[in-house]
Amino acid sequence: MPNIHFVNSNKALEVPEDSNILRMSLRYDGDLPNRCGGGICGTCVFKTEEGAEYLDNVKIQERRKLGEEWLEKGYRLGCQTFVTNGDITISWDDEVTDQVKKRKPDKLKQTVTTGK
Repeated sequence: MPNIHFVNSNKALEVPEDSNILRMSLRYDGDLPNRCGGGICGTCVFKTEEGAEYLDNVKIQERRKLGEEWLEKGYRLGCQTFVTNGDITISWDDEVTDQVKKRKPDKLKQTVTTGK
């Protein structure tokens, strides 16, 4: 089973594979800040310090709220992110959280495909 190490609270949690980061933090007192749980507010933004390869793919809500700039720096939203099959280490920063919370979600371009 993978471990999530929460740097800020100095806690390490052994969790089942494919566990949601925020849910595990809430269940086992990992102390990741949170508010809405739906990828809208940005409060649960964290930085992946180690183990990014053990996180699932970036969701649309993350791409909208964080934008490419924050994603490229290793930031994800705890409510949208799942740990797959390896250990990860995450941290969070109040200043980054404040910036992300104020950020207006990007409007993603919709692609139209035809059935040809």
